[in-house]
Formats: sequence, C-alpha cells, structure tokens
Amino acid sequence: MLMSIGVCFIFSAPSGAGKSSLIQALLHEKFSYKIQLSVSYTTRQIRPGEIHNEHYYFVSKPKFKEMIKQKKFVEYAKVFNHYYGTSKNFILKRINSGIDVFLDIDWQGAKQIRKKFPNSKSIFILPPSKAELLNRLKIRAQDDSNVIVKRMKNVVYELIHFFDYDYLVINDKFKNTVNEIKKIINCEQFRLHYCRKKYILLIKNLINWKNNTC
Repeated sequence: MLMSIGVCFIFSAPSGAGKSSLIQALLHEKFSYKIQLSVSYTTRQIRPGEIHNEHYYFVSKPKFKEMIKQKKFVEYAKVFNHYYGTSKNFILKRINSGIDVFLDIDWQGAKQIRKKFPNSKSIFILPPSKAELLNRLKIRAQDDSNVIVKRMKNVVYELIHFFDYDYLVINDKFKNTVNEIKKIINCEQFRLHYCRKKYILLIKNLINWKNNTC
C-alpha cells in the first residue's frame, strides 16, 4: 500500500519582504491537511521576542560545525557571517507521515532542498518596491544601519535567483498575499503525484469493481 506523503513548501525572499510574517499567518489558516514549520538551526544571536526551539534552535558555531560533520542537515548556508541549517530527520519524519512542511530558507538552501526533494515546491516573495523594502527593514528594528545597508546591497544578488522558483508572489497587501499563497498550497494538494498516494485504495477499488447488476 502506498502511503500519503507530505509536500515541502520552500519560502524565500529578500530580508524585509515579509516572508516570516506571511508564514506565521498561513500557519494559523484552516487547511484540510496538517502543516508544520521546519525550525532551523542558527549560530546568530537570539533577537528580542524570539524563543529558542520555536523560532530557531540557537546553537554555537562549534556545535553547528559538529552537526555538519555528522551530516544532520539536509541543507545549510552561511549568511552574514552566521550559519543556518535545516534538520534532515525533521523533514523526513514529517513528509513520510503525510505532513506538509514549510521551509523558511534562502536561495542557497532552496537549491539544496530541491536536489534532495525534487517534488518540493518553492515560492519566492518580493516586496512591492525597493523603497518599501527599505522602509520595512527600518520599521522592524532588528538590525543596525550598517546591517540594513548590507541587506539592501544583497537584494540584487538574491533577486537573480527568483527564476529557479515555482511561484513568484508580490507582498503588497498582506491579506491578499496570504490568500494567494493559500491557493498555491491548495492547488499542489490536487497534483496527481500526491493524490494517487492519498486515494490509492479508492482508485484500486474503482478499477477492480465489476458491474454484475444494475
């Protein structure tokens, strides 16, 4: 018997595009299937309002490098002098149980995920304008002015990778953007690759059914 498998949804965006807020909003939406957010490991410092084991697993660089040696990551990358990585066991356990997984990662991590999970689906999120992106980075007040300048310079380098993604979404009006991504997620659930596993028993019964009487 074929078991239903989950879908890996990759979310990437330039810093300040609203990716994390969109993911959190989607996690509170009603779906007819289970969805979980993959909690990444990172070596950066915890920010105000963040919770260990909920937003990230905050670990030291030596600990992270040891995990790399043990091949515990399905993907990892170094961004702004900090490491970020996704647990291989977490992903495998969820999708093999039929649970969809949201991955909040950059283009480097997305490239690695697509190689190891070719059936994953990726969504690239853009801000409505460069001015709005800068404004959002300032409003969220998570970085000093020097880091904000670096992030803005890095935007162009991040944007050239959008063509590797399956979907492109502009985060202009937040609620509308949430609804657009919901449509993408719901649509993916009806692809034959997933439906045939989910409804294999029904399909077999219909194929083998003999109409003896009417």
